Amino acid sequence: MAHVLGFWESRAFYDSFMARSHDRLAAAQSGTYKNIQVKLFDHRFDVKTGFEPRFTEADTVRLAHCRVYPQREEHFALMQEKVWNPAMAGSPGMVRGLFGEAPGNEFLILSMWHSVAEHGKYQAERVERLSLRAQTESDIAGITGDIVQLEPSWTV
Repeated sequence: MAHVLGFWESRAFYDSFMARSHDRLAAAQSGTYKNIQVKLFDHRFDVKTGFEPRFTEADTVRLAHCRVYPQREEHFALMQEKVWNPAMAGSPGMVRGLFGEAPGNEFLILSMWHSVAEHGKYQAERVERLSLRAQTESDIAGITGDIVQLEPSWTV
């Protein structure tokens, strides 16, 4: 499995790419994968510091794709900003991240870490306590995600 992350300077650049180049590139990649899922998330706010799509300082990315119950979106976002973000920002080894939103009550939390071990310490020491404080079970209808070891040769 591969996770391919793309970051666009603006929605206009994304729309231009989709209109002018996407189909040609997709045709050239036909048969190189079995299944693909694409989601477009709008940046809502940063986690820790100003997000930059630069991965040289990290070797691990945590992706959390959350589907949130209707009418719980603002609470979920507020808890991310007021509970989860400060905890991640204060964790040794956390580099930076972002909180994105897509239509249909979907959110993506991307956090970059110096190592799998540093993320593991954060997860073991804080996640259960933070989840209770943020009332996560009341907000999240479903969550999927992955901890991704970055492959530097794939970074462009």
